[in-house]
Amino acid sequence: MSLNTYYTLGRSGLRVSPLALGAMTFGTEWGWGADEDSARQLFNTYIDAGGNFVDTADLYTNGTSETWVGKFLTERNLRDKVVIATKFTYNAQPGNPNAGGNGRKNILRAVEGSLKRLNTDYIDLYILHTWDTITPAEEVMRTLDDLVSAGKVRHIGLSDTPAWYAARAQTIAEYRNYEPISALQLEYSLVERNIERELIPLGQQLGMGTMVWSPLASGLLSGKYKPSESGFTGEGRLDTTRGISNPAFQKISERNWKIVTELETVSKELGRSMAQVAVNWTANRPGIATVIVGASKLSQLEDNIQALDFEIPTELANRLEAVSRPEPQFPYSFFGAEIQGMIHGGVKVGDKRAGYQPNVLIQSAGAGVS
Repeated sequence: MSLNTYYTLGRSGLRVSPLALGAMTFGTEWGWGADEDSARQLFNTYIDAGGNFVDTADLYTNGTSETWVGKFLTERNLRDKVVIATKFTYNAQPGNPNAGGNGRKNILRAVEGSLKRLNTDYIDLYILHTWDTITPAEEVMRTLDDLVSAGKVRHIGLSDTPAWYAARAQTIAEYRNYEPISALQLEYSLVERNIERELIPLGQQLGMGTMVWSPLASGLLSGKYKPSESGFTGEGRLDTTRGISNPAFQKISERNWKIVTELETVSKELGRSMAQVAVNWTANRPGIATVIVGASKLSQLEDNIQALDFEIPTELANRLEAVSRPEPQFPYSFFGAEIQGMIHGGVKVGDKRAGYQPNVLIQSAGAGVS
């Protein structure tokens, strides 16, 4: 695998790199991130290495991220070469409930702002950023289909949504002949594997490519943090966001330190950095279309790109799988080998449809994953 080996996203014809450049670090408004010159260097390095997929959002660094992505594209005349994903949902106007969420009014408002900041007349992949718990899937899908029909959006996706909602949305698209969902954007790493239960199989079955964020668990898997009496030591995003209740930054636990310890051991045996091994493990998991890597320093991005240069031996991969395996949960505990044997008369039965991996499902489902 290499950065300039491209894969179709879901069942769409959109070709993307196995690593996407996350632009959430473009800007210093949040207390961490890269200034403009550093962000430009990150962008150019990624593009020159063969990458073609850049992910941002309307409210990343208060709009600076989109603005700089648009500027960098224009400087190198790359608009038709680079695939741009951006997102909507979050509210930048306190007191105005219709300036956020996933309703038609906000989507139509948000897309115009993103187009302006990105300095483009179309968005390659427009993504609902987070389920707002309110807006019906019918309204979301009709609105996104209208944007595709208008030529402002090429493909659509969902991020951070329940599996049932994503399944309903895709079913509505199929039934009403709307633009289908091409991508699911979800958190996934050795630390956070819960999407294996339903969302990854959902994407495989209904044609939605899974693009994942935070493969380093907000930096925890990079090795720069160590446990201490105060929780941890080390400088970076987790340190800057101490005390913030955002679940994306809640990574400190006894279980996760065990994962970090095993990752460090495996990395030393491979002669690779912890970040490279963590990204490699994530990129090669079943159902993963692309991994979003974010960096505030050039050395971090260069290290992440090298994550595609090697294979993790089966024995070492099994050790990482074992230490990070999620706890069993109902009803997934009923889908393992013992119960399935009772259903199928003791005979192993699999499904040969494309993208389906019955052996993985049967062996790991008993541990609460699929």
